[in-house]
Amino acid sequence: MAGESKAKVIPLHSNSSRASAQRRAAAREGARRHPSLLDDPGTRASAEQIAAVVREIDDHRDVANGAAGVDEGPNELSLRIAAVAEFVRKRMSGDYTVDEFGFDKHLNEAIFLPLLRGLFRNWFRVEVSGIENLPDTGAALIVANHAGVLPMDGLMASVAVHDNHPHNRDLRLLAADMVFDMPVMGQAARKAGHTMACTADAHRLLAAGELTAVFPEGYKGLGKNFRDRYKLQRFGRGGFVAAALHARAPIVPCSIVGSEEIYPMLADVKLLARLLGLPYFPVTPLFPLAGPLGLVPLPSKWHIQFGEPISTEGYDESAADDPMITFELTDQVRETIQQTLYQLLANRRNPFLG
Repeated sequence: MAGESKAKVIPLHSNSSRASAQRRAAAREGARRHPSLLDDPGTRASAEQIAAVVREIDDHRDVANGAAGVDEGPNELSLRIAAVAEFVRKRMSGDYTVDEFGFDKHLNEAIFLPLLRGLFRNWFRVEVSGIENLPDTGAALIVANHAGVLPMDGLMASVAVHDNHPHNRDLRLLAADMVFDMPVMGQAARKAGHTMACTADAHRLLAAGELTAVFPEGYKGLGKNFRDRYKLQRFGRGGFVAAALHARAPIVPCSIVGSEEIYPMLADVKLLARLLGLPYFPVTPLFPLAGPLGLVPLPSKWHIQFGEPISTEGYDESAADDPMITFELTDQVRETIQQTLYQLLANRRNPFLG
């Protein structure tokens, strides 16, 4: 009709699904946009937008490092965890062997040697030479100088042989009885492959084809005054030479520089030593005045040199019982070690810097 306004028609079925789809697409597009491209600088980026940026940065970093799609393999932490798990598995299952002396090779390589390597590499910074003079197989008797109040030199020599020998051979130390009388230390020494410094054990180790180390100076070397450093003490009656002659094993002189400076011994309180049942009671610049701190060895620079082997093949069976032969060989070994010590000291600029 004329004059009448047309009624406003409201559609009953709008295309709401299409509008909703458009809104969702716009939201996804906004989520993919970098927060710096937002129209309103004051608008805060959503969590989805931030996550998208983080993924983008990670993708660019992987590409830059050449790691996209490349498996880097297990990291150091996972390797250590795997090693610990393997160690525990073997200990729990009993999948390891112990020899007649109590040597537990598995425990030595998993626990003792790694602990000593910290001192060997980072504290004493030991240099090793002449390792080629040690046989690849079979027995040999290593004869070394002894010093430093505590027998650190023997432990460092064992690490030097194991880690530098092409066949990673174990060095079996002949130690003083006192070591094995101590409750914990004695068991640890046995499990690390060491035994008492007696003729019977020396013969058994050499007969079994082991690399065996002896320190003929004994307590006289360990407990000597600092003013007598690098002056070899008496080598005893040559029992180590007789053992080598019996086994027809070569004798390898070993000279160790650096051990004298770890605990510079200024005096020996003999009365305290007798009361405590010790061979000596050392007084050093830090012990006993500094208390437990005085037990920390000074970080001297070490050098261990294995000399040319002295063959025993040319001697007959009766040579081991001949005091003249054993004396001559003992004197030869002692003189070789002493002269080598002088040479190493002449080439050393500083006890702590090398």
